[in-house]
Amino acid sequence: MRFAGKLLRYAAAAFVGITLMAGPKAVLAQDATTPTTQDDNQKTHEALLRQIQLLQQQLDAVQKQLDAIKAASAPTFSTQRNTMIPAAAGVSTSATAPTTAAAVTPAPAAIPVVAASATAVTQTEASTGPIAPFSDADWTWLNGNPRTKDTPMATKYFVPEIRADVNYNLDFNHPKDDTISGSSEIFRSQEVQVEQLGVGGDFLIDNVHARFMTQFGMYSVTTPRNDASPARGQWDLASAYRYVSEAYGGYHWNKMHGINLDAGIFMSYIGLFSYYNFDNWAYQPSFVSSNTPWFFNGVRAQFFPTAHLKIEPWFINGWQSYGRFNSKPGLGGQIKWTPKPYINIISNNYGYGEDSLGNPNRSRLHTDNSIEVKYYDKPSKPLDKMAVSVTGDAGCETGDGVSCHGNSLTNGNVNYKQSFLGWMVYNRFWFDKDRHAITVGGGAINNPGRYLVLMPVINGATAASGTPYFTENPGDQFHAMDGTVTYDYMPSQYITFRTEYGYRHAREAYWAGRGGITPPGGTTTTPIGNPADYVCLNNGVATDSGLGYGTPLTGPGSVAAACGGGTTPGVAAMSHIWFPDLRRDEQKLTFAIMVKF
Repeated sequence: MRFAGKLLRYAAAAFVGITLMAGPKAVLAQDATTPTTQDDNQKTHEALLRQIQLLQQQLDAVQKQLDAIKAASAPTFSTQRNTMIPAAAGVSTSATAPTTAAAVTPAPAAIPVVAASATAVTQTEASTGPIAPFSDADWTWLNGNPRTKDTPMATKYFVPEIRADVNYNLDFNHPKDDTISGSSEIFRSQEVQVEQLGVGGDFLIDNVHARFMTQFGMYSVTTPRNDASPARGQWDLASAYRYVSEAYGGYHWNKMHGINLDAGIFMSYIGLFSYYNFDNWAYQPSFVSSNTPWFFNGVRAQFFPTAHLKIEPWFINGWQSYGRFNSKPGLGGQIKWTPKPYINIISNNYGYGEDSLGNPNRSRLHTDNSIEVKYYDKPSKPLDKMAVSVTGDAGCETGDGVSCHGNSLTNGNVNYKQSFLGWMVYNRFWFDKDRHAITVGGGAINNPGRYLVLMPVINGATAASGTPYFTENPGDQFHAMDGTVTYDYMPSQYITFRTEYGYRHAREAYWAGRGGITPPGGTTTTPIGNPADYVCLNNGVATDSGLGYGTPLTGPGSVAAACGGGTTPGVAAMSHIWFPDLRRDEQKLTFAIMVKF
């Protein structure tokens, strides 16, 4: 390739030199033999200008050939996230197709050639084999898909990826412990925090591929605490995977438009949004995304029958879990279809898994469906692009005292309705050649049983421990809605400066208020006793009551009695029990700087 590049450069230089030398000599010869007029000189000048313009076109064509040859030695990428498509023999992609590090396709790029007239440049594409899936359109506008089009550090065998996400959040409730709860993206108030520092990339050798990505920062703490599966059995799974967001390897077969088989931890796109905020239209997604899985641990296959269709079955440990919650694995899959360059349709479906810790006969079903449409695209206009995403989710749990079909009685026992209904809609507007963007959106959920409601981190509570202050039992209700307005400034494809206002409301008290959700003297690493117990508060000193959910708050044998408040019901007795300050409303301003290259 280096020899070919030098040869083309030498040929171009020689051609330019000979042409420029020949032009002046011809003019001198004319001057020596015939008298010239002003008109003759003008015509000669115009002829030289045309010749120079022609030479410039030829040089541009040569440069494009050199760029194409260079590109052929490095991987090209599918524009679809979470879809690795390595080294398919005979698979070609257009030299002008946008690329991202989401999927590897090191097939030779099409090489532009100089037309015979030397006045136009055309592109040829390989006529053998199918094109790489999703490579024939620019999909960087999608919600949940990275907008980077270049991978300047890519090599033949490795495509590095570096991500940095730093935020500052202003919670209008001003919790005194600076703790924000009920989100899988925003965690601290009035502090600058590193959400994620990710370092990794994609490896590819002879159809064998692997990917890894780290998650240093807040994600390394907040994501594992939402998984209750490590509480079952031995070995500390949460610590084992704490600093890894993606880690898998697999193989690619050159069949149809590609077949992949991967095993390990890979991203889930149930809820449309990406785990990485850089890829998304908003920083705080609605509940349909924030409360559904960000990752799976298991095995997936990817089948590409056409360039615009992906069928992806999963065999996984469970619903965003490092291990199994009970005795059954989770089964599911994704179907992705892009019938037009401006339409993206995704359907994710999950079932069979028993994902309620300690309830081995309770199964979960869930369907998640999204459509994204780019309905306006005028690159030359100040308002250059508009797109909308619509997502609807439905699910339920059945067995061990709950039902998908409403409250009912079985042998005198109540089967509570345990279901999930949710939706979200986002509309995005791009300005000034995609340097600026505004997104408006939001959604709502209804989740009786609260099995997909994020456990508030009250006194260090986790998904495994639970808390008596906000239970997630059959029959517990949860209704919530939210909305955000987001402004992005994107001076480069590798960086986003984001400002976002968000409002969230729940019918049940859920968000951290001014009094905070940390008892006096407690922290996440050193809670007051067992997070599953009520906390006593006497003269400003917090202690563990030793009593959890199901214990009456007042009266004989009550929490108040254990805390020294006596057995007489009333305000005096209740004053000996500490309570978190939970509110029904939350407003936030988020400022973030996000980098990806």
